[in-house]
Amino acid sequence: MQILMIHQCFPGQFKFLAPALVKRGHKVVGMTLQDVKAGTVWEGVEIVPYKLFRSSTPQIHPWIRDFETQVIRADACYHKCLEMRSQGFFPDCIVAHPGWGESMFLKEIWPKAKLGVYCEFYYHAHDIDIGFDPEFPVTDATDPCRIYIKNINNVIHLEMADAGIAPTYWQASTYPELFRQKIAVIHEGIDTDILIPNPEVSLTLNNTIKVTKADEVITFVNRNLEPYRGYHVFIRSLPKLLQQRPNARVLIVGGDSVSYGKPPEGNKCWRDIFADEVRPKISDADWQRIHFLGNIPYQYFVPLLQLSTVHVYLTYPFILSWSVLEAMSCGCAIVASDTEPLREVIRHKETGLLVPFFDQEALVGSICRLLDNPSERERLGTNARAFAKEHYDLHRVCLPKQIEWVEALGAGSLENMHNQGMAV
Repeated sequence: MQILMIHQCFPGQFKFLAPALVKRGHKVVGMTLQDVKAGTVWEGVEIVPYKLFRSSTPQIHPWIRDFETQVIRADACYHKCLEMRSQGFFPDCIVAHPGWGESMFLKEIWPKAKLGVYCEFYYHAHDIDIGFDPEFPVTDATDPCRIYIKNINNVIHLEMADAGIAPTYWQASTYPELFRQKIAVIHEGIDTDILIPNPEVSLTLNNTIKVTKADEVITFVNRNLEPYRGYHVFIRSLPKLLQQRPNARVLIVGGDSVSYGKPPEGNKCWRDIFADEVRPKISDADWQRIHFLGNIPYQYFVPLLQLSTVHVYLTYPFILSWSVLEAMSCGCAIVASDTEPLREVIRHKETGLLVPFFDQEALVGSICRLLDNPSERERLGTNARAFAKEHYDLHRVCLPKQIEWVEALGAGSLENMHNQGMAV
């Protein structure tokens, strides 16, 4: 089978799937906007870069700025694929993350190819993430119009796609009911063979402070420190938390950019805005126990999770981060926000503790109760790891299902999989 996989930053979510398909004997071509040399081969996957012909239009209507960018990329990808077709490439199926638009017109080039799209999130103007946080209310009366327009790319892809694949049931449920019958729910998977508990783990902070499992360590991890992932709620809890836990260290992982939502006004990043807010409430000695680690390499990320005494994960109703599943696999005792994405993976008092997103008192209280109760941490961590292995194990659960989905897509037999209960 010939398979074309498309992701702006290939491999993205196809990091494990693409090489696995090569090992199954399929020819896999990965298309990317990244600057790589033509003919580059990664894990048996031929990487094909495409280049943009133009940039966005100055002063374009702000509601359609994102869509224009998607069309520009779709145009560039279309022309590159025309070239590939002229060279004799005819994929049996195309698997794409459609978020940046690249795959929008490819059924015109290869009408017989089956198209499967990664269904990450369908935007809603009300009742999900928009307006969830009263601290950041919708103040522009036209904002719902902009949100509706953001789904043009989603709708175009879903109309032409033969199938979709979503990582969680809740994310799939954000899509209109009309399209849900096309969507199979299969997570990308986490490597539970690597993400394991390690009682002997240690880390050295700032080349001077050695931290081990004997220490009281509270961890908080995001790609970027921002309101969508509850950074403001967490850091506002630290004055009281540090007062109650005089020996605890807080390890915070995350960058200063914005992954989701709006950037702050002015020159400060969200990390500094909220850190500056709480700094007067925290003594110098206590402030020294907060460690902002930035974005760290994976080789240090896993030990950090293994080191955690209590791990905190908060999120708006939005895309679920891999990091909470990785923390579960490492056997972390987790305190998480009681929001829809987390209810799918954290069973309250079974695989972790859920607290209301905005309730700092409940957050501090739950963290402290776990810090005081090693047996409860052990129980929750053991259950969390078992749950992660059962539902999200890369090699034994998720990857086999993904491979089956792609092969069924290419063979035109996905209806059988949907009849087996893989669709929403």
